[in-house]
Amino acid sequence: MNTLYAVRATARGTLRHFRWLLVLLCCAPSCNRYLIGHQTLYPPDIRTVYVPMFDSTSFRRYLGERLTEAVVKEIEVRTPYKVVNSPDADSILSGRILTENKNPLASAPTAEPRYLTYQMNVEVSWVNRTGKTIQPIGAIPVPQSIAQISLNSAFAPEAGMSVTTAQQADIERLARQIVSLMEAPW
Repeated sequence: MNTLYAVRATARGTLRHFRWLLVLLCCAPSCNRYLIGHQTLYPPDIRTVYVPMFDSTSFRRYLGERLTEAVVKEIEVRTPYKVVNSPDADSILSGRILTENKNPLASAPTAEPRYLTYQMNVEVSWVNRTGKTIQPIGAIPVPQSIAQISLNSAFAPEAGMSVTTAQQADIERLARQIVSLMEAPW
């Protein structure tokens, strides 16, 4: 009976020591740095972003303003950065709408367009106060400080869609892509 009690006591002691060893290993620093949270996706030395109004060469009114507003909202929602209204911010995200057009895909017998595509091309750069590129974009074959994004969407006027609804859908998708370019590469 005494040997059975001694074996149980030794097993409990070993289990207690194993638990403490496991806790110690979990708390000990390792060689690799593991970070948790959405802040790890973005450069840590940047806290504020200035987003000037996006330029637009289009004849359609307020495209630059609408894209700028969508990008600012997306930055505020998805990133740890604060958007400020001053060029003295830690970084500047600027952009320009290069082209936007609509083309018919299918026409009715009366030559009215039934199904159209809408395309928008945007050029974006993100630099720090000194003008140095913050996030080099190596996957896109353009200069390191500039990224060009192009989106196509289709819409059907007979189904109640318009150029404005297609533009708004493209603007929201462009804003998500622009903010995704601000993330650190894996």
